[in-house]
Amino acid sequence: MRVLAIERPGSPLDLRMTDRPTPAPSPGTIRVRVEACGLNPVDWKVAAGGPADMPWPHVPGCDFVGTVDAVGAGVANVAPGLRVAGHGALAQDGALAEYVLADPLTVAEVPAGLDPVIAAALPCAAGTAYQSVVDKLHVTADDVVFVTAGGGAVGGHAVRIAAERGARVIATASRRDHDRVLALGASAVVDHHAEDVHARVVELTDGRGVDAVVDTLPAPSATLALRLLAFGGRIACVGDRAELDGFPAFTTAPSVHEIAFGAAHASGDERARRRLGSTTATVLEMAAQRRLDPVVAAVVPLEQGAEALESVRAGTALGKVVVRI
Repeated sequence: MRVLAIERPGSPLDLRMTDRPTPAPSPGTIRVRVEACGLNPVDWKVAAGGPADMPWPHVPGCDFVGTVDAVGAGVANVAPGLRVAGHGALAQDGALAEYVLADPLTVAEVPAGLDPVIAAALPCAAGTAYQSVVDKLHVTADDVVFVTAGGGAVGGHAVRIAAERGARVIATASRRDHDRVLALGASAVVDHHAEDVHARVVELTDGRGVDAVVDTLPAPSATLALRLLAFGGRIACVGDRAELDGFPAFTTAPSVHEIAFGAAHASGDERARRRLGSTTATVLEMAAQRRLDPVVAAVVPLEQGAEALESVRAGTALGKVVVRI
């Protein structure tokens, strides 16, 4: 099979096309003939050197859509011929390849009529947003929710999911993305390049603060967002964990949640792996119902995968990039 692999930790531009033997599914796994692979920031981060137990050379690409063509011994819930989507384990070879091995508990059937390119763009970003808003923060119509980087993939889905649940949503975004973030359901958008975000959110909430935060940025952002929480507020840390040092204990009683969507693979917990699959199924169905849109900016062939992943790393891709295999 053809794959796009990197020999040792490096940049996306170090990826090279090569041939490998097509893998056979081991007991408890399935083999998927890949149709499309959605690219995510985590893919270039993995190519740059992690996780520690990852084999080299490595094939990136954690999000995939394709057709099951073989199953290992003991697999009962998935059969050949089924079109599935999934978010794979980071420490295993990914889907920038013609075939990928997957855990059958973590994949979901692609709804009839859903474009495989759209499906491939969903699992990591939309699943992370859903886990943040629904599973961890339990957002309801009574909440005011603050989302950082609402113009990004995770942030945009978080805005949409929180707004759909009836919450009032305040988001940050670059000026170019304001109209799109408002269209996703935000009631107000703060330009983090031109405004004092903390002061503006305090003003928009009449000094009360917010009930929940989805923070997708590095630790300083999450740490600052803690100060925006009303009493009993909750924060989901997607980018980096908020620092609690210096935050007064037993005052506003915040709940801090770390989001690590794909870490379910390494958890050793079957329930967590099943939840990964069911969350993927939920976001796929939402997309099929036109309730989520990953905003695919480019679809490229496998031969252009290295340049495509570099555009994700450099932040020049204005939307999701999908590699069609």
